[in-house]
Amino acid sequence: MRRAAYVLVGGRSSRMGFDKALLRWGSATLVERVASAARAAAGSVTLVGAPERYAHLGYPTLADAEANRGPLGGIVAALAATSADWNLILACDMPNVSAELLKGLFTAAEAGCAEVDCVAPVHEAGTEPLCAVYHRRALPALRAALDANQLKMQAIVRSLHTRFWRTGDSSPFRNLNTPEEWLGHG
Repeated sequence: MRRAAYVLVGGRSSRMGFDKALLRWGSATLVERVASAARAAAGSVTLVGAPERYAHLGYPTLADAEANRGPLGGIVAALAATSADWNLILACDMPNVSAELLKGLFTAAEAGCAEVDCVAPVHEAGTEPLCAVYHRRALPALRAALDANQLKMQAIVRSLHTRFWRTGDSSPFRNLNTPEEWLGHG
């Protein structure tokens, strides 16, 4: 298997005030919507977070490598568990992301240089390390960052051999962090 997808659901949702992964967005929860797009792009999807909280959704679920260490703990858990070369890591709160965009990321990764560890979208608003494809060979560098408590994903992506994949539109990456954002867009 060359592709796998992992949706990060282990966040504390502190700005939202409640578990945003389970918020309704149309006819599904945020995590179900994002996981569906991820599965269409990769052929499989695993949730990364507390198995006891998300197992009822019917997806395989994997616990974070270390609790309360931010997204990096989830990424390390995913790369430690994967047998795929390229692994989509996706935050659960991007309801506008499409399978086509995610397939494009995989295609860019598979066509890229053999030394690339990560392919991350970049647009006018910045880089998207939580909607990126990571090669499993990046695990030692990511584990070292986690062990050193270097948790800022923007800095971590810049420290890897990353190919920045230009996109013309930031709207697919719009995430929901507050009740106002959810109510205003849902």
